Amino acid sequence: MKSPRKVLMVAPLFFLLTLHTSASLAYDDQSSSRPSNGHVCIEKLFLKTTCYVVVRMFGPDIIKLLEADMNADVVCHTLEFCKQDPGQPLCHLYPLPKDTWKFTLKKARQIVKKSPTLTYSRSDSDICSLPFLAKICQKIKLAIENSVPFKDTDSDKYSVFPTLRGYHWRGRDCNDDDKTVYPGRRPDNWDARQDSNCNGIWGVDPKDGIPYEKKFCEGSQPRGIILLGDSAGAHFHIPPEWITASQMSLKSFFNLPAALTDELNWPQLSGATGFLNSTSGLKEKSIYLRLRKRNRCNHRDYQNISRNGASSQNLKNFIESLSRNQLLDHPAIVIYAMIGNDVCNGKINPVPEMTTPEKLFSKVMQTLRYLDSHLPNGSHVILYSLPDGTFLWDNLHNRYHPLGQLNKDVTYEHFYSFLNCLQVSPCHGWMSSNQTLRTLTSERAEQLSNTLKRIAASQKFANFNLLYMDFDFQEITEEWRKTGGQPWQLIEPVDGFHPNEVALQLLADSFWKKVQLQWPQVLGKENPFNPQIEQVFGDQGGH
Repeated sequence: MKSPRKVLMVAPLFFLLTLHTSASLAYDDQSSSRPSNGHVCIEKLFLKTTCYVVVRMFGPDIIKLLEADMNADVVCHTLEFCKQDPGQPLCHLYPLPKDTWKFTLKKARQIVKKSPTLTYSRSDSDICSLPFLAKICQKIKLAIENSVPFKDTDSDKYSVFPTLRGYHWRGRDCNDDDKTVYPGRRPDNWDARQDSNCNGIWGVDPKDGIPYEKKFCEGSQPRGIILLGDSAGAHFHIPPEWITASQMSLKSFFNLPAALTDELNWPQLSGATGFLNSTSGLKEKSIYLRLRKRNRCNHRDYQNISRNGASSQNLKNFIESLSRNQLLDHPAIVIYAMIGNDVCNGKINPVPEMTTPEKLFSKVMQTLRYLDSHLPNGSHVILYSLPDGTFLWDNLHNRYHPLGQLNKDVTYEHFYSFLNCLQVSPCHGWMSSNQTLRTLTSERAEQLSNTLKRIAASQKFANFNLLYMDFDFQEITEEWRKTGGQPWQLIEPVDGFHPNEVALQLLADSFWKKVQLQWPQVLGKENPFNPQIEQVFGDQGGH
């Protein structure tokens, strides 16, 4: 599995192929599930074309192989999305066929030997090679690589479009034709004529002629929240209903287009910058929503500068997507939360690829110097430690993965082993049956956390106060137990790695309480005019 493109292709292929092993036993009554407005997938040209091409190219061969009782492993190897390199073990998720592997694979290849699918899978082509999609593909690629909005008419790094790095990731723009209008800026002439900072507070009180922004926000110490994070901070999430036959319906995939265009992340529900009500039912809210509740002048002032695979070593590639003007904008609370990828990788031997304390120190200092040159005076930066990820194996390894729950044939131990075999595991070091390796990974994580703590204790900067906080997953696990919950319920079920929405909300609650107790000045004042703001401006234009 050498090509990143094929790594991305094999994952959804396996998820879709679970229908073969479980659909026969899944409930079949779909009559009550109405199609969601013609199926959202076809509403956008790019996604419509992608769906069409994928189904047309791969669908017939997949159906032929399934009808011949080939399982997902056989289909993946037959279509050459999975490969067994010379000298490498055979990677398989499900039990091997009754016949020998070579015989079964030969039989499967006979079924599709004249298929154009093999020509495609052996080539370097992809959906973006189609001429009429090349331009939009390039724009999407640049938006994702640079972590800036795909649709941003005035180039102020804020958007009126939700996905593709739009307002799911940072506050919604209220005038995409004027680059001087964006969330987080200090008001222009107290916003007497227009809402220059998009917080929904503007105009003049007719009773006394005082601008509302001046009356309600002056001296209230407004501030924004900015997260520099990885996939955990972005809230990477694959809904279990996408891969569990008994839960599948047309409604299951209603949010698929939005999820794909947010890189399978859900920042709008994240613990740091989420602005939608939690789907978990918990009363806890994100750090941003708490900051907004504390001072409604902070409305829409959030930025989630997170990326899948982000670490201290590659943050420099996208930190420039951060939007803050030292002269024109309010101070910000910046959370540095690279909590996994400095020790996590999918290599057969992951230890040599882990970040060393020396390299971490160098890169974090580089990041802090960048922040000092861009953040307004009075800002705060909080360095978040790395967790001890041994809780993953301890709480999941003997439980059934969603792909194996029906037939009781795939545990997380099997799933982890499969990902490690393909060398696509998000964290071989912790998602491993090798206890020595898990211990080594935790030891390195602790070394890196101590380095962050040392930086926070010894370094001073002109425009922000530098702080350190432990990522104490054990603490929120204990809190969760008190409510009757189990630790495994805090981990994403499909990938078996990321903290889920419940965990992220509990972490946000823990973060908020610690900051209130130790550094209350970080959060700013509680605005006494909040009730009046709500009375005059309602939801302040929403999010």
